[in-house]
Order: sequence, then C-alpha cells, then structure tokens
Amino acid sequence: MEILKTFEEKITYAVEKVKALKEEKYNLEKRIEELEDAVRSKDLEIEHLVMEKASVKGQIA
Repeated sequence: MEILKTFEEKITYAVEKVKALKEEKYNLEKRIEELEDAVRSKDLEIEHLVMEKASVKGQIA
C-alpha cells in the first residue's frame, strides 16, 4: 500500500511539473513574440533613419 501511495505521489508531482513547464513554455513563447515585435519595430525605425540620412545627404550635396 505504501508503494502505491509513493507511486501516486510521483505521478501527481510529474503531472504538476508538466503543467508548470507548459505554462512556462507558453510564457516564454509570448515573450519571444514580444521581443520579435520590438526587433521588427527597431528595424523599421533604422530603415526610416537610413532613408532620412540619405535624403539629408542628397540635399547637402
């Protein structure tokens, strides 16, 4: 009977651990999406600044 209880506890612990890991994975994937969005935004900003720089250079030349 004691072995069965220990086995059930191990299964319960494993199930809880899997749930926690799935939640952590979800949160990390969400964070990755946020960071990718930030990178895309910065890329657009850089592209805009490069075009602005070229425009200013053209006006000076």
